[in-house]
Amino acid sequence: ELGRRLCALADTVESWLDEHAPEVVAVERVFSQHNVRSAMGTAQVGGVVALLATRRGIPVAFHTPSEVKAAVTGSGRAGKEQVTVMVTRLLALPAEPRPADAADALALAVCHLWRAPMEARLAQARLAAAVRRGGRA
Repeated sequence: ELGRRLCALADTVESWLDEHAPEVVAVERVFSQHNVRSAMGTAQVGGVVALLATRRGIPVAFHTPSEVKAAVTGSGRAGKEQVTVMVTRLLALPAEPRPADAADALALAVCHLWRAPMEARLAQARLAAAVRRGGRA
């Protein structure tokens, strides 16, 4: 049952990647949740998505739920409703995204768009420092 569901998910993701040809894919990093079953499901889906993107040479960025919440609300402990309200405001949407998970996905995208340039600059700085020390990155 699980294997069939993951295969169906993979087929859907493959079609989405074909249609949209993203430059990068952002995935929620699951590190702990109170609901182990939910955490496992999220991790399995994230793994399938990361695998398919990586096979195509598409970079994959992982962000924790608290990073995403902090990026859109200013607090890593924000609730779902606060995230939804801020996503609606930030993206100037005419209504709150539905279903509720759509707001989470949009928040993940916003988080990545804001964090990626900073992370790239940090990586460049680390590389430059390593070169100055005569070492490798």
